[in-house]
Amino acid sequence: MQKCGSLYPHFFCGQKCSQGIKIIISFKGWRCKTISNYMINEQIRDREVRLIGPDGAQLGIVSSRDALAKAQEAGLDLVKIAPQAKPPVCKIIDYGKYRYEMARKEKEARKKQKTIEIKEVRLSPNIDTNDLNTKANTARKFLTKGDRVKVSLRFRGREMAHMAGGRKVLEQFAEMLSDVAVMEKAPKLEGRSMTMFLTEKR
Repeated sequence: MQKCGSLYPHFFCGQKCSQGIKIIISFKGWRCKTISNYMINEQIRDREVRLIGPDGAQLGIVSSRDALAKAQEAGLDLVKIAPQAKPPVCKIIDYGKYRYEMARKEKEARKKQKTIEIKEVRLSPNIDTNDLNTKANTARKFLTKGDRVKVSLRFRGREMAHMAGGRKVLEQFAEMLSDVAVMEKAPKLEGRSMTMFLTEKR
């Protein structure tokens, strides 16, 4: 990243630094910075480039100097969008606006991504019916929100001798939620606890 001299405290100030590069979207404290993912304007020093106009029209192969002149005439930036091509492909665009739009789209995409959390419900081998129903209702709420549910059952003392009964409790619990959930991981003993995972039925 290259620093410019601007001290604008907002997301996109739209001005240019002394190098003619738009001041965009990244700042430390109040100091704006440019993001140089692409080579732009005077940074492009290829002898020839394949030029694309701001409207997407192919303008042919021209010298980088002529391409930059056309971009400056249009009040826009020359951006190398395909450096590996022969000759490299450059496009005339508003680089600051382009980066701003890309950042906005990425932010919107992150908002739409749903974070799946793991919620835990704890049971006991001798849980009574009312408590089991209460726990099932709690797990149902988690599942309908799209979360995974870890169901754990801990054995204490002599209860370790009756692990089969604990497994049946977990299987019964999964059956009670079979209309909204599927068993992602079957009951498995880990130390003194037996756990299984449920996930929302699609």
